[in-house]
Amino acid sequence: MTYVVTDNCIRCKYMDCVEVCPVDCFYEGENMLVIHPDECIDCGVCEPECPAEAIKPDTEPGLESWLTLNADYAKSWPNITVKRDPPADAKEMDGEEGKLEKYFSPNPGQGD
Repeated sequence: MTYVVTDNCIRCKYMDCVEVCPVDCFYEGENMLVIHPDECIDCGVCEPECPAEAIKPDTEPGLESWLTLNADYAKSWPNITVKRDPPADAKEMDGEEGKLEKYFSPNPGQGD
């Protein structure tokens, strides 16, 4: 098992999760974070820290495509271990439907 970051992180990109991760398995894209599934130790401390509730255990049904997305982008995006401010419009973006199709960016973030 691992945890995965799902679509509600897109353009919310709160970083409370990266501060609590004991193994630094978060990677930063331009407008979302992902978890490297091979580095995640399944401790679960990140899940309750996410204000957008975008982190889920991969045992939940229907998350296969998110597991693949997390694994793929964790290979090319930079590691992030420090919390920075979320985007200015994060609260407005929280809960919007169809964020993957509308807003996802494959570009890397700045990392640490």
